[in-house]
Amino acid sequence: MSSLAKVRRHTPVTIRAVDGERGFRRRLMEMGLVPGTRVTITNVAPLGDPLEIEVRRGRLSIRRLEADLILVER
Repeated sequence: MSSLAKVRRHTPVTIRAVDGERGFRRRLMEMGLVPGTRVTITNVAPLGDPLEIEVRRGRLSIRRLEADLILVER
């Protein structure tokens, strides 16, 4: 397993766990980032932060620091 922040663009991965404090985990889960969900990094800002991810036919932007707390598996 690795973090979402280390995944290359356009590589589909599956979320295995979300770390961090309770409020942070809850906010991500409300946006659809729950274990078992397939996500893909679709775009990265020019300076490397934030990341645009595709999840369940929608797109979200999250900070690289937040993506580092999401554990994924190919």
